[in-house]
Amino acid sequence: MRVLISADMEGVAGVADAADVRPGEPEYERHRRQLTAEVNAAVRGVLARHPGATVTVTEAHAAFRNLLLPDLDPRARVLRGRPKTYGMLAGLERGADAVIFLGYHAKAGTAGAVLAHTVSGAVIADVRCQGRSLGEIGLNAALAAHLGAAPVLVTGDDLTVREAAQTIPGVHTVEVKRALGASAADSLHPVRACELIEDAVPAALDARAEVRPPRFTGPVELEIDVHRTATADHALLVPGMRRTGGTTLCYPAPDYPTAYRLVELVATLGLAAS
Repeated sequence: MRVLISADMEGVAGVADAADVRPGEPEYERHRRQLTAEVNAAVRGVLARHPGATVTVTEAHAAFRNLLLPDLDPRARVLRGRPKTYGMLAGLERGADAVIFLGYHAKAGTAGAVLAHTVSGAVIADVRCQGRSLGEIGLNAALAAHLGAAPVLVTGDDLTVREAAQTIPGVHTVEVKRALGASAADSLHPVRACELIEDAVPAALDARAEVRPPRFTGPVELEIDVHRTATADHALLVPGMRRTGGTTLCYPAPDYPTAYRLVELVATLGLAAS
């Protein structure tokens, strides 16, 4: 059994405000400890069911350098820093049977969700593949499926797990807090959140054959709505990229992994253009 844990940060217990997940802010250190604790809970859950499993943790928040490595379960390997192939799902190219989306958040535009965004809140307003709007949950689930891994568990606030259930029928979820707004949450105690995650992992792994993630085979028509016209200007430097509106980009990707990486590229170009 090979399991990849994609560790984002906005969806961990206690996080409510952007300052909670921003390096240099007073609360960041406390919340990165909680991120590490929730990752460790997931690792324990994997190894409780499959003692011989290979567990890889890939950092999936901001600059991908948030986990406290000395405190990480030593039975796991960790991928950190950027850029990484496949970004939030770096490590999938090595092969995995199951993926856990830990500490995730709802997609851009989700009313009332804690810190909702898609890839880059400052750059991207929406992403559509074959006309279907997807946030990070959907984009990452489709990539996992394309590469032969089942996305089995999603943790985050109540609107995040609702999005997960709608996007990935059969996926297991853990709600660690209830959203009260973009920067407010009603959270479980951090210890209780870890207990629920650890307990949920074995059943999620057992049910991986029941998961039905979105799948895109063959060419994919990718559309990206960005916030600024300057971002679209820069994105047109990508050969084959078209502008179909002032802030709407379209790219005929030959396959889904290419579409996935183009989203990350547009986000990077947008930040460079700001």
